[in-house]
Amino acid sequence: NPQISALRKPLDILVATPGRLLDHCGQKTIDLSGVEILVLDEADRMLDMGFIRDIRKILALLPKQRQNLLFSATFSDDIRTLARGVLNNPGEVSVTPRNTATELVTQTVHMVEQHHKRDLLSHIIRESGWHQVLVFTRTKHGANRLAEKLVKDGLTAAAIHGNKSQSARTRALAGFKDSSVAVLVATDIAARGLDIDQLPQVVNFELPNVPEDYVHRIGRTGRAGATGAAVSLVDNSEIKLLKDIERLIKKTIERKPVEGWTPPATSAAAYERQEREEDNRSPRGGNRNGRGGNANGGRGRPAQGQPRSAAGGRAPAPARAGEGRASHAPRDGKPADRPAHAGRNENRPQQNHRRPEGAARPAGNGGAGRPARAALLSK
Repeated sequence: NPQISALRKPLDILVATPGRLLDHCGQKTIDLSGVEILVLDEADRMLDMGFIRDIRKILALLPKQRQNLLFSATFSDDIRTLARGVLNNPGEVSVTPRNTATELVTQTVHMVEQHHKRDLLSHIIRESGWHQVLVFTRTKHGANRLAEKLVKDGLTAAAIHGNKSQSARTRALAGFKDSSVAVLVATDIAARGLDIDQLPQVVNFELPNVPEDYVHRIGRTGRAGATGAAVSLVDNSEIKLLKDIERLIKKTIERKPVEGWTPPATSAAAYERQEREEDNRSPRGGNRNGRGGNANGGRGRPAQGQPRSAAGGRAPAPARAGEGRASHAPRDGKPADRPAHAGRNENRPQQNHRRPEGAARPAGNGGAGRPARAALLSK
C-alpha cells in the first residue's frame, strides 16, 4: 500500500481527508501524538454537520497542546459557533470583507425555464466561443446527465464529482487544463480546492441551496488579479435562492436576456418524458458512472444539494462500524476525551515517522537546509 509505505518514512507534513485519516488511525498505521499544528482547509466544509463528527474524533487523537489554523472563503454564523469548540482564543485575519465576491468577476443572471437550461448553455458556449468553462450543478447525477447531453450537442465535456474514481477525476481535470475538454461539470464539494490558472468563466447551471457556496463557486475565476465572468441560469423556482445570495454578497446581480436565442418549442412535460426515456436507455452499474456504492460516494456523506440542518450543516452522516462508543462520544459540543489507544503504548509497533529520541525539534520550515517531507492520504 503506497500510503502505508509513505507513513513509514519520516514526515513533516501530512495532508489527508478526515475519513481516510481515521481509517489509518483505526488500522494503527499512523500515530498522531507528535502533531504540533493542525490545519483545517475549507474549514466551513470541515465543520459542516456532515464532517464534524469525524473532525471531533481526530481532535481527540491529537495532543492537547497544539496550534490550530482554519482557512475558508466564507464563514457563516453557525460555522463560527462550531469553530469555538475547536479554537482557543483565536485571532482572525481577513484578506477580503466577509462573504464577498471579488469585483474582478462580472456577475450575470439569465432567467430561463429549467427544461431550457441545457439548450441555452450550449448556445452561450458556442456563440461566445468559450473554450474553458466550469459549470456547477447541485447533484452528482445532474453533473453526469448534463455532461452527457453537452457531448450530444457536439461539445467536449466531462463531469467531476465524489462518485468518480480518482483516476477519472484526474483525467477530467487534466483534459480541462490542456483545453482538450472545454466544459467541466462539477459539484460543489468536488470543485473545492481546484486551482485552474486564469479560469475565464464559471456557470451556475443551478443555484446552490446555501448562499455561501455561490461565493466559493464564482471564486474559481477572477484570481490573482485576472478578470472573470460568472453566469447563472435561473428558473423562477430559484428566485428565493437568488435573493438569499444577493443579500449575502450585498449586491444585486444584473439580469440580462440572451440576444439571438429563442427557446425550443418543447413543453416541460415533453422534456420530462424525453429525460425519462434517455435515462432508461443509459447503462447503469451501481450509479451513473458505473461504479458501485451508495449515492453519496460510499462514505455515508449527505448528498449534495440536500437541505442542511437548522444548525447550518447537513444531517450527521451515519457512523462507521465501531463508532459511537460512550467513551469516545463528544459532550456539550467539546471534542471527545482522548481514546485510550491514542497514547503511547509499549506493545504498539513503533512508528518510524516519529522524531527520534534526542533529535532536535525541526524548524518551522521543516528543518533548515532541507525541504519539508510530506504525504497525501485520500481515497
